[in-house]
This record gives sequence, C-alpha cells and structure tokens, in this order.
Amino acid sequence: MRIFRNRPRRAATAAAAATVLALTLLTVPVSSAQAATPPSGTLDSASKSVSWQSPVYPKGTVGSPDKCPAAADDPDNAVCDRFDLTVNPPAGQWDDNPEGGVPVSIQWETPTDDFDMYIYDAAGKEVASSAGTADPEATVIPKASGTYHVVVVPYDVHNNSFTGKAYLPEATDAGNLTSFGGSHGTYEIAAGALKARADFLADDTLRLQASPDGVFADPAGSHMIQKQPAAQRHTTSFDAGTYYGIRSKSSVLRVYKKPLRFGLYKADNRTPIWQEDAPLRWTSGGMRQSLDRGASEQFFGGGEQNGSFSHRDQVMNVGNNTNWNEGGYNNSQPFYISTAGYGVFRNTMTPGVYDFGPHVRTGQQERRLDAYYFTGDTKKVIGKYTSLVGKPFMPPVYGLEPGDSDCYLHNANRGERHTLDALKVSDGYVANQMPLGWMLVNDGYGCGYENLPETGTGLNKNNAQLGLWTQNGLPNQAEEAKAGVRVRKLDVAWVGSGYGMALDACDQAKAGIEDNSDARGFVWMPVSWAGAQRCSVLWSGDQSLSWDYIRWQIPTYAGATLSGIAYNTGDVGSIYRHDAKMYARDLQWKAFLPAIMTMDGWSSDITTKKPIDQQPWLDGEPYTSINRKYLQLKERLLPYMYTLSKDATKTGVGAVRPLSLEFPDDPATLGPDAKYEFMSGPDFLVAPVYSDTSVRNGIYLPKGTWTDYWTGKTYQGPTTVNNYAAPLDTLPLFVRSGAIVPMWPKGTTSWQTRDKGELDYDIYPQGTTKYTLYEDDGVTRKYTKGSSATQQVEVRAPGHGRPTSIKVGASVGSYDGKAASRSYGFTVHGATAPHQVVAAGGKLVHLADATAFASAGSGWYTDATGVTHIKTRSLSTGHALSVELR
Repeated sequence: MRIFRNRPRRAATAAAAATVLALTLLTVPVSSAQAATPPSGTLDSASKSVSWQSPVYPKGTVGSPDKCPAAADDPDNAVCDRFDLTVNPPAGQWDDNPEGGVPVSIQWETPTDDFDMYIYDAAGKEVASSAGTADPEATVIPKASGTYHVVVVPYDVHNNSFTGKAYLPEATDAGNLTSFGGSHGTYEIAAGALKARADFLADDTLRLQASPDGVFADPAGSHMIQKQPAAQRHTTSFDAGTYYGIRSKSSVLRVYKKPLRFGLYKADNRTPIWQEDAPLRWTSGGMRQSLDRGASEQFFGGGEQNGSFSHRDQVMNVGNNTNWNEGGYNNSQPFYISTAGYGVFRNTMTPGVYDFGPHVRTGQQERRLDAYYFTGDTKKVIGKYTSLVGKPFMPPVYGLEPGDSDCYLHNANRGERHTLDALKVSDGYVANQMPLGWMLVNDGYGCGYENLPETGTGLNKNNAQLGLWTQNGLPNQAEEAKAGVRVRKLDVAWVGSGYGMALDACDQAKAGIEDNSDARGFVWMPVSWAGAQRCSVLWSGDQSLSWDYIRWQIPTYAGATLSGIAYNTGDVGSIYRHDAKMYARDLQWKAFLPAIMTMDGWSSDITTKKPIDQQPWLDGEPYTSINRKYLQLKERLLPYMYTLSKDATKTGVGAVRPLSLEFPDDPATLGPDAKYEFMSGPDFLVAPVYSDTSVRNGIYLPKGTWTDYWTGKTYQGPTTVNNYAAPLDTLPLFVRSGAIVPMWPKGTTSWQTRDKGELDYDIYPQGTTKYTLYEDDGVTRKYTKGSSATQQVEVRAPGHGRPTSIKVGASVGSYDGKAASRSYGFTVHGATAPHQVVAAGGKLVHLADATAFASAGSGWYTDATGVTHIKTRSLSTGHALSVELR
C-alpha cells in the first residue's frame, strides 16, 4: 500500500537557514477572533526581516497542502499554519544577489519531528517549497516581489511548534587585494576580511576557496570526494602589475588587484578559460561568482535536469527537489561544464542557482566558495570530475535487463495478495518470451513481505533476481541478502533530506548486498547529490503518462551523462496512468537506456480510469509483439551495453549521450531537432516518437554515413530527415558507419540461458575501425581483481572493389564460466554482395537464403537489402579469426 507515495517531499535548504541573521519578531499568532486572517509581515527597505510563531500541534494533521482546509475553516491554524508575507524589494535588489530571492525557513522545537513548508504567490501558484525531513526546512522565493502565502503542514509532529523566519539578503563585494603569497602549488590571498586560497592539483585541476570569515573547510559530514588529487608542486608566481599570475604546467591563474578578481587562462596567458567580470559577492546566506560569457559558449551538467541538457540563457537549479516533472531537478549536482574548456564542481551540500545568461552567475546558499575547476574537453572534464567524486559503478549484467516492481502483500490497489504471487508475474515473462532481470516485490510504504527465501528461489528459477523497496531504513540487510536480495530501491522518505543522507543511504544499501554475498550491489535512488553515480541508478521519480512525459525525458537522461551519471531512467509508461500506444512508444526508446523498470500496481487506464497492471504483454496484440521485439533487442545488445558500462567505470562517460558529446564541433547538435534524440553509445542514434503520429520529422543526422537499422537505407550527414515512416512498431534508429556491435544470438531472453557457444557482430564497414569487447562473469566482484577478458575486433573496408576484412582477436583473460569455444555470426552491411567469403583459412559455403543459412553449421548469404550474413564453425576463444569478403 502506497500510503504517501505521491506526497511531494522536496529538499530542505538547511545551510541557508543556518546562516539567517537574528530576526525581529513582527507578528504573533492570531487569536480565534481574527479567524480567517492569517498572521502577516512585510519585507522592505525599512523592515529587513520578519518572524512568526506557530501554534503547538499535539500531533500530525495532514500529509500534503492540498489536504489543508480553507483559512476560514481553520481559524486557529489548528490543521495547517499560514502566514502572509509581502515583499517590497528596494530597486535593484535582485539584479545580482547571491541568494536570488527571499530566504524563508521554519525551525521547530523538537528536531525529530517533521513540518513541511509550501509557498504560493497571490495567484495561488506554488513558487517554492521545502518538504524533506530536515530541520529547519528552508527555501528561497526567487526574485520575490508582491504577496506570498506560506502554508506549513504539520506532517509528523508530537506536541511541537515552530518559528518561521524570512529576510531580505544584503550583498557585500570583495574589495582590493591586501595580501598575496605562497609556493609549491598553494597560494594564500586576501582582500580585507575575505580570505582566499588557490591549490593547483594533479590532472589540470584548480581548487579555489574563498570565505569572508577566513575559514576553509570541507562541508560538515561530507564524503562526496573519494580521492583528493595530489598537489601540483611545480608552480611559479609573478607580478604583472595589475594582477599576480600563478603558472602551473597547463594554465595560469590571474589574481587581479583592484578589486580582487580571478581569471584562469591557458598556458599562453592570453587565451581565457574563464574570467570573472565582477568581484565575488556574498550575503549572510550565499556567495556567487560572476564570469564573462563567450559569444558561442555553451553550458551542460547540473546532474539530472528534467527536460533539458543544454543550459545557455537558462537558469539551472541544483538542490534537493522532488518535482518529478519537466523543470524538476531531484537528482541534480553542483557541477557544470563549459565548452570554453572547463568544468566546475562546487564542494558543497547546499542548494545553488546557476544563471547562464549574458553574465554567468553561479552561487550556492552558503557564505563560502569552494570550487574545483577541471580543464579540457567535455569528456575529459567528466572523467576528472568523476575521479574526484566517484566513477560510475559496474552493474551486474542482470541490472541491464528489464526490472519489474509492485506491492504484492496486502495491496490496497489490487486486493489481498501475497509475496509469492510475484512468481506468477515472473512466469508471465517466461511464457511471453520477454527478458526479466529482477523484481521488486514490495513497497516500503506499508507493503512489507513474507516468504522471502521462497520468493527469491522461485524468481531465480525464472532467471530473475529478488529486490526490495525500502521507505526509510535497512534494518535487516544481512537476513534479506541471505534470502536472495540482490537489488535495492531507496525512497524519498529516507533520502528526502538529500545531500549527505542520500550518499549514506546509497553506500549503505550497496554495501548491505556486497557484505553479505559475492554479488555486486545494485541500487536505485530517486533523490541524490554529487557522487551518487558511484553506487546507484538514479530514477526520475513518480510521473503520469502523456506524450509530454515521453518528450521531456529524452534530453533529461542524455544530459545527466554530462555529469558523470551513467544510469538515469524513468518508469516505462510512468507509474500512474496507462495507455497501450504510449506505453509501447516509451518502451521502444528506453530499450536503449542501460537500466529500465516497469511500475505495475499503481496505474489506472487513461480512458476507463480503472486500475491496470503494466507488464508488457497485458495490452494484447499488436502491443505484445512490439514490446517483445524491443525487449529482445535490448537483451541481444547486452554485450554492447555491458562493455559501455565497463568503459564508464574508467572514463565516467555513460552510454546515453546528447549528440553534442559525440559531435562537439557541430553547432546543430544543440538545435531544437537534436534535443529530442540521443546517442546510445557512440554508434546508435535514437530519435524517439513522442507524439501520436506515424511520421517522425526533424531527425538530425550529423556528419558521416548513417544506416537505417530497419531498412538498410543510408543517409549522408549532416542532414535533417523529415517524413520518416514510423508506424507503431518502428523506432527511428540509425547506426553510424564504422560501427562494430557485439550481440547475443537471436531469441535470447536471459543472460543465464543465452547460448555461450555463439557471439554475433553487427558490422557497418567504413575505413578502418576497431572495437574492444569486455566480458566477465557478470555477477560477482571478481572482475575487480582481474577476472575478466577482452577481445579486439578490427574491420578494414578499403573500398574500390577491394576485399573487406574482419579480424577477431583471441579473447585475452579468464573468468568463471568463460566459453572455451564459440562460433561467430557476422552481419555485414554494404551495397555490394561479395562473390566469396573466406574464414579461418577456408572458403565458406555460399547458401541460397535465410532458411538454408539457419540450418547450416557455417556459411554465408546476402539478403535482399544487401546485408551479408556469415556464420563460422565453433572456434577456440583463445585463437584469433580472420574473415574476408571478396
């Protein structure tokens, strides 16, 4: 039973409240005689702060603000507390203010309780909220002006009251430089009371700290940073008159004197990487940095930013937020990348606002700057950032198979059920020949479990792993892991206050599996912070199905990769509404995400409004066949996706990528057409259908030759494809020439039952290209000690009638379960059919058609689309193989 599953649980801006100035009490609780008139206060030039005191609440009242009665029906604020705040800001108040609005906080007497705060403008639109589990709850009303209604919900309280506070933040700028000195990579700088420190670190990384209080320290309780880079000791400084320069091996930091400003330049000290256009500015609760913006400079990052991946001329928020829809940022990170050749990680656990307008103004809600600047191209910056906060984790192979989630014990939506009923659903996947890697069989919101070991054993018989969903803790990890639990999903009631708590939850859940089994921990999480990629799949939350839902998720997951998030996803078909056509369209493109999950027991049919489960065969034909087609294709492509996962552990770059990452010199990849398509790895271009149509327009193909995956038709980029025929069973899908794609055999539905005696390669020859396949046992952590294997494939296509050659190297390395021998299947895409195919030193038999090919032990044929199909005999994986198409 999902008691409060849909209740918004937004983040607390704790650090903002911690720095609030002593406030003047302007209002007191109203008496019953004042009935429907809430207490009120005004912020203006004369009154810089207000506060108010709530009644004492004997117990929690309601779960969300929409359950609060009207003010007239709640004269004593007995159910929900209300306060009217009028803001008359002085002229220019928000032009360049680090906090960007009015900070509002509520702090209660007993910290273990929980009040939640929501703020609405005069028209009733929600403009800010803080509804996590932190004390105090705090938020900011952006660029506040006018009257606002603050509503506080006593969610989980016990004879408790709170004090509400709000203030107008006043700004101070850094003055002139007063001291400068240092050596061996570390330099101390001062401008009056403001103290700054610059540390040059290995791998072209600069750490710049500044504090009006003169104190430098990591955020309290933080363990975001996994490994501090070593100091780059060989630096020198010089006096250039208007500034001091600090020269490292690859860059120069300028420290301007009047007033104190900073600029980072390339080694020539002429080419700016970034340059402050104004001094650091701070208030009692925030600090911002202001930079020049290049004429064509673009900005990415921020973690998961729902609906966008490119942020020029946008305001990007980072913070603990549970707005699951477009514009939300629940898995955001205080990190961004610029095409000027740098990225910035703010070492903070406070929310921030990054404005990428004509003046790039970035700040956090704290009186300190602590920023790591990484230089290089986008992929290099992602690698350096993830080296600092943690590389993406290596998932078990079943984690890349589809997952299924429901509440089976006493489900209010589906009637009385039991945990073992999950096995009937797993039987359905088997019967319908659809892959299933794992199942969450409970929901922590009132849905526990029973017969857990028997459930785990039954799922294992169907080649699926057991998973559990937890609401707010992990008290029985050892016993549950012994019962077979290999997957964990966390929820906002536990990680709701985010930041350090989110990372603690993630690390704890992963460790609970690994400390009690030989498996790799596989964890999902809906609210996170910098570093979560090292231990979790990030999930974009509870959404309702619509064509819009499909549309905005496309740039969301591609953009998250630009913050080192390798696994970001949403529920197939959403959680709350179901439509067969939209479900099929959503599943198609999500088959090209590494991790996907169906949420079953909470949905209602869009038309009938009746409850409906969401397993991919329940809509009947043609939907069952379409869904099976894409799930089986996802399964076949697991060797490709698994190798990309291994690559991500080294580079920090995940599989799902905006086109701009692979084609950084093509400005059209930032255009409106490219926003709603993505690369799955370096080879597949996916252009999802996100409206009720059978024709896809505006498919942008960058420079190069692209092959339609379904028809074999080729396109020469750069070009935009319109009127692409995309009936319901067709996902617009293109393959980049030169691609070498490893695949498991057709019909594979599980990594456990696949034919290890066969491996296929789908090849799109162009010039000379290479590919390295990665393999290990898929489950244990032995790969960390070298138990794995690689196999290199090289394809040469010189053209002009000369033979195309394929060289498959020996599989180098070993692991438990490695195949001693296997045959190879090749599908080679090309315009001209060969006259002869030679493999392993001998001619292969030319077969008449697909039927003859299927029954033969080895041989080749060319189909009507020009694709040549080749099958070799079984060969030792310890030996190389050469194939030549003459």
